[in-house]
Amino acid sequence: MKLPEGAYLKLNPEDEYMHPLGSEVNFNESMYFNVYDPKGKIGGWFRIGNRANEGNAEMTACIYLPDGSVAFMFQRAKIANNDAFKAGGMEFIIDEPYKALSVKYSGEVLLLKNPSEMIDPSKAFKNNPKLPCSVELSYRGVSPMYGGEPVNADGSPLEDNPNAGFYLGHYEQHIAGTGKIVVGDKTYTIDGLGLRDHSWGPRYWQNVQYYRWLPMNFSEDFAIMCLNKTLGDGTKLIGGMVLNEGRYDLIREASIETVWDENYYQKTLKAWAKTDHAEYEIEGRVMSLIPLRNRRTLDDGTELMTRITEGMTEYRCNGRVGYGLSEYLDQIIDGKPNGIFS
Repeated sequence: MKLPEGAYLKLNPEDEYMHPLGSEVNFNESMYFNVYDPKGKIGGWFRIGNRANEGNAEMTACIYLPDGSVAFMFQRAKIANNDAFKAGGMEFIIDEPYKALSVKYSGEVLLLKNPSEMIDPSKAFKNNPKLPCSVELSYRGVSPMYGGEPVNADGSPLEDNPNAGFYLGHYEQHIAGTGKIVVGDKTYTIDGLGLRDHSWGPRYWQNVQYYRWLPMNFSEDFAIMCLNKTLGDGTKLIGGMVLNEGRYDLIREASIETVWDENYYQKTLKAWAKTDHAEYEIEGRVMSLIPLRNRRTLDDGTELMTRITEGMTEYRCNGRVGYGLSEYLDQIIDGKPNGIFS
């Protein structure tokens, strides 16, 4: 993301905590964690998105099980304020800013032998069994922080924030996660790597045309996040970072090519990224994928639908094998995702 002259990304340890609730009806503050344990062949991601002015929080637990099935739960849990990330049986705790955080969940999950059924949530929830689930994960940062809130040189808010409509502030960090996940009568010990993020500001999922977000970890010393995003006005943003020996090298240029299946879900991908120090050729193979959606009705009755496909993905780069997510967001136009030919 290119900022105007003099502007910079402001980030303080206090930003790990909750931000003042804005007056916008669609003000969102969200936090997200993912993890994958290659030895146990299990991974997942967890998100709370507080939308306090709408009276609810979006709570999502998504666990990719070793047999290819997915344990999934989504709730719009009632909340009265933006005081904490605690909703729907899930809780995120900041143990030490930038260094240590915890994720807890206690509730139910839907066991999906065929995760693609989630494209029709009502049908999926009726036709698949629910199991008790608990999650206890401890995360530690293995990298610097990436991102923040764009501000002018004097610290005042940037009026022309290029991400307006999706967030005001946003940061990410590569992490290591340990703990346990229990699904039904099976307990899985977790020791893996992942990425987390934190966003705040007004958000509608329909304010972005499409994006491709590729967070991946190869080791505690080598990890990548590559992002290609097209905003609602057509502006294209390319960003991300490469973790090398404890430092982040910013991605200056990047491209992503995708092979799709018959439903326009990503199957494999090839990405190229360039920093000031090196170029990277990346190949990805989706191991398990679940399609999700967000719908919104405008005042004139127009219905909008956003599709987000979440693929647990095996990556290869520089002769190394790593794991992470491939998250593809598209607006559905005339029945098709609008970014498939980009």
